[in-house]
Amino acid sequence: MHTFRILVVDDETDFLETIVNRLNKRKLDAKGVTSGEAAIDVLKEELYDVVLLDIKMPGGMDGIETLREIKRIQPLVEVLLLTGHASVETSIEGMKQGAFDYLLKPMKFEDLLTKMAQAFEKKATHDKKIRDAKIQELIRYPSRVFEQEKK
Repeated sequence: MHTFRILVVDDETDFLETIVNRLNKRKLDAKGVTSGEAAIDVLKEELYDVVLLDIKMPGGMDGIETLREIKRIQPLVEVLLLTGHASVETSIEGMKQGAFDYLLKPMKFEDLLTKMAQAFEKKATHDKKIRDAKIQELIRYPSRVFEQEKK
């Protein structure tokens, strides 16, 4: 599995710490926070590839509100929604808002790893397309780079 950065957002601290520790033991770069607001603060400062986001968090921002803000701040980050409540409507709303997929708690750790790897591959593909497009633009219009530097 490729190394990538994961932000885990869940108000259940035992679950959060367990997941982050297990991901780090797999040599993945994982960090955990306990609220949507904390996630937004972290994402304003650091880049991540995948966010595991609990849908139901008491007080403050819920998972769907947090998802909207995540996509505004880092549009290419892939978000996996986690829920302990089989809420199809909320999960569908999350998918409409740009979530990669959702998982029901409790889930098998191997299933979680598989979904995260798929989400990372999607993000990596998008990143590569953007880099390739920028390279092609540079090759076709090198003067644009110099014009931007003058501004």
